[in-house]
Amino acid sequence: MQNVKRLWRAPAASAVIALAVCLASPFSNTAARGADIDRTLPSPLLDEAPKNSGPETLILAGGCFWGVQGVFQHVRGVVNAVSGYDGGAANTAQYEVVSTGTTGHAESVRITYDPHVVTYGHLLQIFFSVATDPTQLNQQYPDEGTQYRSEIFATSPEQARIAKAYIAQLDQAKVFPKAVATKVGRDTGFYPAEAYHQNFLTLHPDSPYIATFDLPKIGALQKVFPTEFRSDPVLVTGRSS
Repeated sequence: MQNVKRLWRAPAASAVIALAVCLASPFSNTAARGADIDRTLPSPLLDEAPKNSGPETLILAGGCFWGVQGVFQHVRGVVNAVSGYDGGAANTAQYEVVSTGTTGHAESVRITYDPHVVTYGHLLQIFFSVATDPTQLNQQYPDEGTQYRSEIFATSPEQARIAKAYIAQLDQAKVFPKAVATKVGRDTGFYPAEAYHQNFLTLHPDSPYIATFDLPKIGALQKVFPTEFRSDPVLVTGRSS
């Protein structure tokens, strides 16, 4: 399967071909993520209490970072969401290298949020509900490879404990047709992606890839979590280091 995002970056004719490849693929029935999430997943039984008055951070990988970033930019309480890479070394954290699937990185999003407005557990609930298909292993829809895996890069032992407990809760409740494949790993260093990847969903809503795979996630967020939805996204500005 060709990497649809890489084809999209080619001239317009290639973008049309890329979309055709998507829709003809075995994963075409999952092209619109919003079609199968008319329900809210159970809230986590275990959650993190705010430690202080300042913002907190979590790092999520759920396939192409364009869509994951776009979802969380529309969540109330999120103050920043930066696309980037986690799970590999600093010297290979560049898109063209990460896209080979040999660096250990996953396309990720570093989310900074106000824990007094939205909790860590609730962000995980949103993640599993609308931002990723947690049953897919090392792919999301037409994108294949370990760089597109679903993973939570915990920034503390407490985050890891809560994430593992929530995955176990979802599996026990059998809310998905298959077991959750999302990994819980450790943040070994987050590296912001190139500037042209930031705010990609907002800047390019008409691209075939965004329209097919990512905009339905925004619609699902608004439908499933109406009180958490913000119409104006919080955008990355300036350097995102």
